[in-house]
Amino acid sequence: MTPPTPPNPNPTSVETDIDRFIETLSAARSKGLRPDLIGSMIAHYASKWLSDDDNPHPSNETSPKSAIAAYVKRRTLIETITGLLPPESDAMPCNFVLRLLRAACMAGADPACLARLERRASAQLDRASLKELMIPAFSHTCGTLLDVALVTRLVRGFVESEEIYKSGAAAVKVSKLVDSYLAEAAVDAGMTVAEFEALATALPGHARATDDGLYRAVDMYLKAHPSTSKQDKKTLCRLIDSRKLSTDASIHAAQNDRLPVRAVVQVLFSEHSKLNTRSSAATLDWTASFTGARSPGGAANAAAGFDLPARCPSKRDVMAQQSELRRLRDDVIRLQNQCHLLQAQMDGLREKRKSKKGFLFGWRLFGGLFLRREKGEEEEAAVEVSVAGSEKQTPVDPKKVRLLQNGTPPPKWRNSTS
Repeated sequence: MTPPTPPNPNPTSVETDIDRFIETLSAARSKGLRPDLIGSMIAHYASKWLSDDDNPHPSNETSPKSAIAAYVKRRTLIETITGLLPPESDAMPCNFVLRLLRAACMAGADPACLARLERRASAQLDRASLKELMIPAFSHTCGTLLDVALVTRLVRGFVESEEIYKSGAAAVKVSKLVDSYLAEAAVDAGMTVAEFEALATALPGHARATDDGLYRAVDMYLKAHPSTSKQDKKTLCRLIDSRKLSTDASIHAAQNDRLPVRAVVQVLFSEHSKLNTRSSAATLDWTASFTGARSPGGAANAAAGFDLPARCPSKRDVMAQQSELRRLRDDVIRLQNQCHLLQAQMDGLREKRKSKKGFLFGWRLFGGLFLRREKGEEEEAAVEVSVAGSEKQTPVDPKKVRLLQNGTPPPKWRNSTS
């Protein structure tokens, strides 16, 4: 059946034309037309009335009453088309549903209509394109140009549906779509860290095969928001799993000055462990390539299906891996030294604060030392007087005099019988 072609759109013929289309659609359904064909008819009809720029229908009237009337007719048309959609989720393309959702948000459609469109878009979000997902925020209370909260609800609805458990490929597609959307929305000056985190965590972490896209989005957010606090930077970096970063992304993160030191250290440690694992596996493969064929069980293993490695690593590959390991160790040591220096500076600041608090205690300590010093001088004077009196009676050894001056008690003289 050829879909009906409506006449040129104008505000006066909307009600009449929509009634005719409903009658035609009811007749097609009564004849058992497939849901996908009914969906194509609805999409073709809606494209004639809903322009791509989501503006009201052109009209030469400029009075406020005519503008309000056109706005109300447009909202009624959108709600009517939404009610005509087939119940099957695959009957309508996801991009068309997103365009209809965008028009419904702009026209201020009924919340029930918006919820229905959101459910349909969430059920097949893996088939959506980034261009159709860039829905502007039409609310005056929203601080961002894009409706990030709407996309977050769509992703959560996709996770709650059963399709994510049936197909892992669908989850991977949605994760790439979300990362691309975050990279585009990150440059928005009004986007907060809480909104970024809510959308990034709406999808489970195991759905992402790699975190390169998420790292790119975080980097772009930090670049567009240079005044981000340290705590917010830590919150964003916790979203990234350093073990899922590729080698290129890890190298970029290790040289990124916008990331916290702790995040850079985690990336270096993860890359270090990856290189250790690869080096160990390469060593085992290199050993097995020489011992597997000569061992008594080599033929049996080959017959049982244990394939030997295709090629053993060359000396150049091993040396390259070892040099990379040394470079990573040097980077880790350098970062650890920087951490120690920062810690020492913080300890110095704490000591200065403690010294200000213990100012009175320092004066008391100084006074005690001064009194002990005076007492020691008096004792030395007394020792010198005693030594001067004893020199007239008995000669004294100079070494013993020094011992007396140092505070050692005088030795007791024995009575000699000689």
